[in-house]
Amino acid sequence: MTNQTIRQIVRTSIGGNRVRVVLSNAFGTAPLDVGAGHIALRDKEAAIVVSSAKRLTVSGMSQFSILAGATLVTDPVELTVAPVSDLVIDLYVSGDLGISPSPVATHNGASQTNFVSETGNHSGEAAPAVSARSGAWFMLARVEVMAPAGTAAVVAFGDSITDGARSTTDTNSRWPDQLARRLAARKGAGVAMLNAGISGNRVLGDGAGVSALARFDRDVLMQTGVTHVVVLEGINDIGIARNNPSPTAEDLIAGHKQLIDRAHARGLKIYGATLTPFEGAPYFTPEGEVKRQALNKWIRSSGAYDGVIDFDMITRDPAAPTKFLPAYDSGDHLHPGDAGYKAMGDAVDLGLFGK
Repeated sequence: MTNQTIRQIVRTSIGGNRVRVVLSNAFGTAPLDVGAGHIALRDKEAAIVVSSAKRLTVSGMSQFSILAGATLVTDPVELTVAPVSDLVIDLYVSGDLGISPSPVATHNGASQTNFVSETGNHSGEAAPAVSARSGAWFMLARVEVMAPAGTAAVVAFGDSITDGARSTTDTNSRWPDQLARRLAARKGAGVAMLNAGISGNRVLGDGAGVSALARFDRDVLMQTGVTHVVVLEGINDIGIARNNPSPTAEDLIAGHKQLIDRAHARGLKIYGATLTPFEGAPYFTPEGEVKRQALNKWIRSSGAYDGVIDFDMITRDPAAPTKFLPAYDSGDHLHPGDAGYKAMGDAVDLGLFGK
């Protein structure tokens, strides 16, 4: 992208009257220049509600740079956003994005269509002409909504099954989305839902993002207002190893213990989710299934986690427990489809996150 505006769609969990955007150049080796930015309520497709558009500034400046390795918090803007609704984030990139050797913080597989404008600064326009569409988010770390002090914030920390891989694009059908809808409908104190799933991520290895152990501080502990964590990680460590004995189930358990200790040190509640079935997936092996069963047994019975969310029990076929229930299988025997993700989100006990 060169001299173009990126229009990105994000879904809120809680609502409020004041918001700010956090941008990231976490993996960059050079500054990223943003020529202009806006936030607005979404109308439909690439169109915004024009009357809602607010200019994004940093220390009052409408042009700003994100330093290499840094995050950047915009000034807050007065904007009334509803729970579980769409916001539009416009970023005008005056230079060359992606041509420089400096990596751009990108979330591939967003299950959300975003838009790239024709040449020029179209930030805040009602419906700019679109030159390309993208299934990724760029430079966005999160959107923050001002909320009462008693509001909880739950980070769903995981891999592609938390990321929503193979769910229907533009429908917000990931299991954290379904959980967010249920929490938003509940009376009482609000609960924000933060999705920190990265497709392909592993507990003990880099590749699709850095390992869970390496990214836990940035993606969980540093999140504003975080109170709870749900961990669903490990199937990629098992599957990529295939019949290699390493990593062992004990290695994965040790990694999970590290996450638990670090969460508890910050006063967070942390819940373990059992790994869903994967027989039939390209990287399934009998040796891997033994590891999955051992890790799930530890999650259920050790008492190390503050609570257990048994996604394995919810999604497996009672007649063949190492496989997905056919109605919940996306077809690749590794990821749920929309119905499976809904069943997962519906199975979470809302009482885990307070009254």
